[in-house]
Amino acid sequence: MKATIERATLLKSLGHVQSVVERRNTIPILSNVLIEAREDNSIRLMATDLDLQVDESVPANVDQPGATTVPAHTLFDIVRKLPEGSQVELDVAEGKMHLSAGRSRFHLSTLPRDDFPVISEGELPTKFELPAATLRQIIDKTRFAISSEETRYYLMGIFLHVADDQLKAAATDGHRLARVVMPKPDGADGMPDVIIPRKCVAELRKLLEEVEGTVEVSLSPTKVRFGLGSAVLTSKLIDGTFPDYNRVIPTANDKLLKLDPKTFASGVDRVSTIASEKTRAVKMSVDRDKVTLSVSSPESGTATEELPADYGSDTIEIGFNARYLLDILGEIEGDTVEVHLADAAAPTLLRENDKSNALYVLMPMRV
Repeated sequence: MKATIERATLLKSLGHVQSVVERRNTIPILSNVLIEAREDNSIRLMATDLDLQVDESVPANVDQPGATTVPAHTLFDIVRKLPEGSQVELDVAEGKMHLSAGRSRFHLSTLPRDDFPVISEGELPTKFELPAATLRQIIDKTRFAISSEETRYYLMGIFLHVADDQLKAAATDGHRLARVVMPKPDGADGMPDVIIPRKCVAELRKLLEEVEGTVEVSLSPTKVRFGLGSAVLTSKLIDGTFPDYNRVIPTANDKLLKLDPKTFASGVDRVSTIASEKTRAVKMSVDRDKVTLSVSSPESGTATEELPADYGSDTIEIGFNARYLLDILGEIEGDTVEVHLADAAAPTLLRENDKSNALYVLMPMRV
């Protein structure tokens, strides 16, 4: 194999694929990236952790087609440190990859291409397209609520399903819930309910940074594939049943509080400075046209802040985890956030307004 490729092109593509590779691997080949020089003057780069795979083709000058695998993180670090604008020559001979750029020379150990595992997708009967901007919004508005508790593995991803002629995405960790709805895309009829794993969501979001236009989504009950221009991301899905989250979305919260989300977030952030790391609890005392935020910590002292608000119901005191509240407020884009309250023990509903495609549910804390 012999090929020449521009440093910037190689670095960008390696950046996409190498982040899939785990830093510690018991299987040596999984630490490597597959590099395949093709006759059509392109280089294909691929990396996998057996659950997730990124595959990308980039233009190059190929003198001799061939394929090999080299340590992914090492290669990425080398290319990152090469001079800008340099041409990178890749030459494989006698079990080594010789890499040269300008006056730099590297000789890297390789492992055979035939040992490199590829995720077999099988049939992916459901196929539809989503605008990249829509997919970014789905991820941003839900992923903070993904659980990290391995005992509840079925909550460790974003639940994507079709219901009521809409495509719905939801994530919850038992303390908060985020849900986004949008019109059902063409081709999503009969789509199976799927849970997209946290790592796949993170890698997909990185790749979406550079994608304009649409993303091709193909899936089966066990696998999902995202076509993102020159890159293809394939992932296994979480094999589990996502709970019926509709049951925790309150419908009878009759106390409506309206605030400016940025002012609200700043106030919560300030008073929570002295909250204990363990509980992060902040108390909200809601009265006519004002909210008083307070934190009391045995170690640090107390803090209070008063915020103007639009509220006309009975006085209520309720506590929340400050970090969870800030995560939600960070995704409210408008000038107003609606906080629908019932009592100090009931789940609270937050959203921009009744036309917003995103809603959030937050469980209160005792304070």
